[in-house]
Amino acid sequence: MKNPFKQIRKYKDQFSEAKLWIKIQKYGKRAGVKTVYPALLLFYAFKRKETHPKAKAVIIGTLGYFLAPIDLIPDLNPILGFNDDIGLLSFALVLVSCYINDGVREKAKEKLKQWFGEYDEAELQAIDKTL
Repeated sequence: MKNPFKQIRKYKDQFSEAKLWIKIQKYGKRAGVKTVYPALLLFYAFKRKETHPKAKAVIIGTLGYFLAPIDLIPDLNPILGFNDDIGLLSFALVLVSCYINDGVREKAKEKLKQWFGEYDEAELQAIDKTL
């Protein structure tokens, strides 16, 4: 079995804050809050100075994969396109969950409100419960 950390690391060059905002603005509505929220949680955990460098490396690789123009299932597919992204985002969230605090959650939810307006908070409860 391949080491998932090595697989994630190869996407680190795909990550940039500017690319993240562009992708979310372009595909966020189609992807939905259940996809965007984990990406935002990871991003804001990455921005914390307390986040360990190894955790930051996982986050950069994961968000790089999320941003990669070519991934396992292309995001242009309206039904399956974000499933692989959701799986990897969820995996990374579990790995770095100790760096996701209430401040990170609040920043992510504020950004969701900017992009989506009102959304059903219940959609995020399952994600928050796993952290």
